[in-house]
Amino acid sequence: MTPVSDVQASTYRRRVPFLRNLIGMPEGPILVLFLAVQAACIVAALLWPEQFRYLSEPNIRVLLKSVAPLGIMALGVGLLMVCGEFDLSVGALYTFCAVVTATLAAQVPGLAEGVGMPAFAALLVGVAVGVLAGLVNGFVSLRFSIPSFIVTLGAMLVWKGMTLLYHGATSKSFRPEPEFKAVFGTPVWLIDTSFLWFIGLGLLCYVMLHHHKIGNHFFAAGGNASAATAIGIDPVRVKMIGFAIAGGFAALAGIIAMTRVGSVQPGGGLGLELKAIAACVIGGAALTGGRGSVIGFMLGTALVFTIQDVLLLIQAPGFYLDIFVGGLIVLSVIANQMLRPKA
Repeated sequence: MTPVSDVQASTYRRRVPFLRNLIGMPEGPILVLFLAVQAACIVAALLWPEQFRYLSEPNIRVLLKSVAPLGIMALGVGLLMVCGEFDLSVGALYTFCAVVTATLAAQVPGLAEGVGMPAFAALLVGVAVGVLAGLVNGFVSLRFSIPSFIVTLGAMLVWKGMTLLYHGATSKSFRPEPEFKAVFGTPVWLIDTSFLWFIGLGLLCYVMLHHHKIGNHFFAAGGNASAATAIGIDPVRVKMIGFAIAGGFAALAGIIAMTRVGSVQPGGGLGLELKAIAACVIGGAALTGGRGSVIGFMLGTALVFTIQDVLLLIQAPGFYLDIFVGGLIVLSVIANQMLRPKA
């Protein structure tokens, strides 16, 4: 007969590796935290359904609709962070590319007043502008060995000014064809089509980063560029791809957000770059590169919006979100440092 102590020890040995593996995964800590926050919110909503309407249909619909633009931007930013680079211009590109798309769809020079490109064609131009801007950021940073943080900080100011130069300080309305609206901004019961784009792009990025050789190249380039070069990987090419994805995803996020609300504000995207980076860091991305997961980026974005939603429901001051996110970033970086394998 097996002693009770031996049974307990055997159970402990089975459980502890699982917990260690879970916490050791890039998305492990954020998954545990996200589930804990969701459980607390659900319990509070069941206990006080009138005061805390977290489970109400309108609240769920708004939450799922709002998370998509920042989530899509965070996916691009996260992939670039895995490469060991940053892009602080994505918030300004978010706005500029949306303004370009809305302007082209409204009117094209040389055509009759009010006649413009089809919205789908204008979207392709807007996303292409974002991709090109990302490539320029990458070229300047990598060609002249300037930290991407500095290059994209300058690019952020450039695109902010370009938005005002191109359109001015007034909002720009966007009234696309019904087919375009159906693809990018139509509610389907509780889920908006923009949220489906977020999930779809998340799956695409997951396959690319975790189940394709380009993902291995991303991790190698961000973890140790010299070692990556030694095994035949070109870190410059890999990082250029990362910059292009970040710019393109920022542009698409801005266009999707504009489609949902029907207009774009000149300063609407400013500050989103910091939230996107925060979501990725909270989701397990290392500031030094070479570590991160797509699931973590998505959960980090969802957690930020969950906390924002809770603060709105309890009518707390908006700066509470900044306090929470700022503290969580610091704790996440500390966790990343503690979990990093020792040399």
